[in-house]
Amino acid sequence: MMHWQETARVLHSLGKLTKAGRGAVLATVVRIHGSVYRRPGAKLLVADDGVMDGSVSGGCLEADVREHALNVMRTGIARLLHYDTGTDDTTPFGLGLGCNGAVDVFVQPADTLQFRAAAARMVTLLQGDGVFSISTVVAGEREPGLGALLVTGANGKLAGTTGDAALDRAIAARAAQAQTTGVSELYDLGRVRLFTEVLTPPPELLVCGGGGDAPPLVRFAAEAGFRVAVVDHRPAYLDGSRYPTGTRLIEARWDNASVALPLGARTHAVVMTHSITHDRGWVQRLLASPVAYIGVLGPRARLEDILRHIDVAGDERLFGPVGLDLGAEGPEQIALSIVAELLGVWSRREPGHLRERHGVIHAG
Repeated sequence: MMHWQETARVLHSLGKLTKAGRGAVLATVVRIHGSVYRRPGAKLLVADDGVMDGSVSGGCLEADVREHALNVMRTGIARLLHYDTGTDDTTPFGLGLGCNGAVDVFVQPADTLQFRAAAARMVTLLQGDGVFSISTVVAGEREPGLGALLVTGANGKLAGTTGDAALDRAIAARAAQAQTTGVSELYDLGRVRLFTEVLTPPPELLVCGGGGDAPPLVRFAAEAGFRVAVVDHRPAYLDGSRYPTGTRLIEARWDNASVALPLGARTHAVVMTHSITHDRGWVQRLLASPVAYIGVLGPRARLEDILRHIDVAGDERLFGPVGLDLGAEGPEQIALSIVAELLGVWSRREPGHLRERHGVIHAG
């Protein structure tokens, strides 16, 4: 879910650089093995002055990738890098970090006409709600060579070309298959090697109530990758300056059925109006919808009172008191505990200490 928001942010930064007539290089994780920090599709944009946006690791690879990116900017020739993050620092690209993993990173010019055309298509798709994929030639003998980009929408429509119609069709077919599985992967197709990244729209978070504890929850959730909307019947609580750019602000009461709300199966909702009457109304409306998660701020007894008044039995989607038991106090800490619970529910993980987890952290 992070990659959708990260891609949008990186392309936004690229757009500003392009308008200023400046150069940039994009580095993308295309394959991982073992214990690593980021997954395939993670992106790092390097501007012509070396300023970076995004990440391809937890900080251990960025400096070296930046140097390669600046060299790619000078030569115009893309590169596929391999990093071994194990304990051996004598092997080529061995870092001696002791992380017991390996990462392949593709570094390509992001200021070519072809890349700009593909980026424009991606920006359009990122504003929608459909899955799409980006296929990049990272090695091979065919024209137009390294860095050729093909963007495939959910309807199968292909934007971009390798210059070979048969290869384009094969890539489109493989991209459609990847969109079904949701797996981003590096693979060989004839004499070319491609990385196809699948971008799935992030889940929605609907925050019912815009009081003083809403802004940190919205900020943390947006940074974690959620698309966030805040709904409140009080206009003063919907001041855009209180929330991150891109937050959807909706003025409505729980009983206003004429207002369109994101209440689909991918929506997670947190009820926090600090009014038991309005909380009761929101819980009732949310329970009647297909939302995946309903978090309710406040003590357990308060939620039990709400459920008694609306005559509803327990529902497994209800989480009240909302949040993980982290000993949280104050708006920021409570927001952190709520977002941690949201991530656990979304990823279908039972929260626990990583030291107690066996095997690779990012395994399913």
